[in-house]
Amino acid sequence: MIKRKSKSEFVNWFGPLLDALRELGFSGKPKEVSDRIAENLNLNESFLDQTLKSGTNKFHNQVAWARQYLTWEGLLDSSVRGTWKLTEKGKNTYLDKDQSREIFLKWVAINQKARINKSKSEVIDEQEENDPDSIEIKAENSLLEILQSLSPSGF
Repeated sequence: MIKRKSKSEFVNWFGPLLDALRELGFSGKPKEVSDRIAENLNLNESFLDQTLKSGTNKFHNQVAWARQYLTWEGLLDSSVRGTWKLTEKGKNTYLDKDQSREIFLKWVAINQKARINKSKSEVIDEQEENDPDSIEIKAENSLLEILQSLSPSGF
């Protein structure tokens, strides 16, 4: 078993996720991709059976987070729901741990900057807005976007 103990463990799956999709013919269902990664890396059952407090499988959750970052990087195509597909760029990209970490840090910085900018613009928008109902809708959408952009360690 590979021992992983950082808050951003999912970064370890960037390269293996790309490799798994190449082996699966450049696309696959999420569980199929996770299973291929586990098989390729010979991960043991006790590791694969770990769950988060929510009851969600930890490994599959981490692979899904890896997929999100790879999508932002343009290595995966997210246009078809429930299917993970390599882009042309992804088909020819092989990532080591350092490259994976660079991608992670790049997107953490981009998302933090976007949240800060969005927060500033929303304060101005709310002050100029006359309809309180629309402010509430904007806040709900904003919260959802922020939650979806958080890394697992952000929870």
